[in-house]
Amino acid sequence: MVETRKVVLYIAMSLDGYIAKQNDDIDFLSLVEKQGEDYGYLDFVDSIDTILIGRKTYDRVNAMGYEYPHRDKEVYIISRTSQVRNGTFNYYTGSLIELIAELRSKPGKNIYCDGGAEIVNDLLKADLIDEFVISIIPILLGEGLVLFKNGNAERSLKLINATHFEKGLVQVHYERIR
Repeated sequence: MVETRKVVLYIAMSLDGYIAKQNDDIDFLSLVEKQGEDYGYLDFVDSIDTILIGRKTYDRVNAMGYEYPHRDKEVYIISRTSQVRNGTFNYYTGSLIELIAELRSKPGKNIYCDGGAEIVNDLLKADLIDEFVISIIPILLGEGLVLFKNGNAERSLKLINATHFEKGLVQVHYERIR
């Protein structure tokens, strides 16, 4: 039997639930930077071969002077505007439900939801996120871009793991109970 590919949200947020400050500022993430510590990210990246990312999040990474790092993965940049495919980077304007069904019908590793909040909440509304790996940064931002918006249906989760790190980051890993 072929195991179904899971959609996994892997993201960081402030203790009060924000993934960015106003104007998409994510400088608060540097509070937990520590040389040699990746908080399990490289192991996680080995478990996936496909990435979903919102166009605004993708553009923000590029605007920060970074080249989007996952050129060895199939990347779907979720956008309202059609654009030309660029290598393994696909601009996708269709239904997320159809995309996930298509991806799950093919063999492969898990599917990484890299954000942003709009994509996360669209996936939640369609009940398509199977696992949540959330790194909680020890700061209260007070305002900004909230990860989980109001209006999502109640869902039960099972704790898989919780790990705390020296810099105060706490990472929780939950699985959706179906």
